[in-house]
Amino acid sequence: MKNRKQIAGVGAIVLALTTLTGSFLAANANALVTRGPNGESATACATVKLTSAQAKSVKAGKFSAALLWHTSSDFVTAVNAGAAASLKRMGIKVVARGDAQFDTAKQKANVDTAMAKKPSLILGLPFDGVAAAAAYKSAVAAKTKLVFLSNVPDKFAYGKEYVTIVTDDLAQMGIKAADSLATAMGARGEVGYIFHDAAYYVTNQRDQAFKARILSKYPNMKIVSEQGLTDPAKGQEIAQAMLAKNPNLGGVYVTWAQPAEGVLAALKAAGNKTTKIVTLDLSEPLAIDMVRNGNVASITADAAYALGECMAVAGAIGLVKGKVPPFLIAPALTVTASNIEEGWKLSLNRPLPAIIKKELD
Repeated sequence: MKNRKQIAGVGAIVLALTTLTGSFLAANANALVTRGPNGESATACATVKLTSAQAKSVKAGKFSAALLWHTSSDFVTAVNAGAAASLKRMGIKVVARGDAQFDTAKQKANVDTAMAKKPSLILGLPFDGVAAAAAYKSAVAAKTKLVFLSNVPDKFAYGKEYVTIVTDDLAQMGIKAADSLATAMGARGEVGYIFHDAAYYVTNQRDQAFKARILSKYPNMKIVSEQGLTDPAKGQEIAQAMLAKNPNLGGVYVTWAQPAEGVLAALKAAGNKTTKIVTLDLSEPLAIDMVRNGNVASITADAAYALGECMAVAGAIGLVKGKVPPFLIAPALTVTASNIEEGWKLSLNRPLPAIIKKELD
């Protein structure tokens, strides 16, 4: 029989391993749940609706709105369209629009220009927290209702300076990407992981959910290479280095579509037809490769049009002094070659581009 010291030593090791396992599982569980920028619990957009009494009050209120975005893109176009259509249905007139082009001075100018029209509500994506706080100061002073997409200005408080934040189901985007890569790889093999190496809760949560899903559900898939990315133009360079060190990669996760296009270019240049790519956000070049049965296995997309609709409804509820949860999320969807027409429509609320549709004919 082992002496008491030996037994105690074994017990300590078991306890340590149990604690580490528990910590690992807890960390993975946390990574698989979407949280807001300040740790807020998420509420599904689908549950946020106007009551009949609120809808009548909104109609009678003769309210107006401004739509102020950070840049122009297919995603922004879809969000804007969803918001505008929903506002129109509710009888809220859009009196100002703006595209800041990621310029903080333009962001402030857009808010100032919009405020000259005295909107009751502003829907927008503020960027650069400090600059955004200064830009939206006049709107707060005028008691204009604010609904933000993804970001929030520094030191702005829920229920005081803004109504709510709306974004994607971030964890589900990462989970769906992981499950799709597992399907493409037969749930086994070596994986490369290219993540966004910056403190931004949106991309961070999507990336971490992918990694947590692989680690917790697919024991025969091994992440053999991890590389952070800050400049999306570096996707090809990072992929080349990753493949040189790991020639047997069965798949690569890429944090969003632009750097994924670079990864695809690296695979093409190397004559690699077997390594699969999964990424987030729709892209025509990636979609074309996907429908050609190339390297791209899937693209996880957000319901961009639905995000705009959700922002508009939340703003309307705020206008009539209704209660809106602090952090709202719209669903994610996996787009593959087999559902690309439906997926494109669900995400962006517009038909599949002709250049991609041609590949299906």
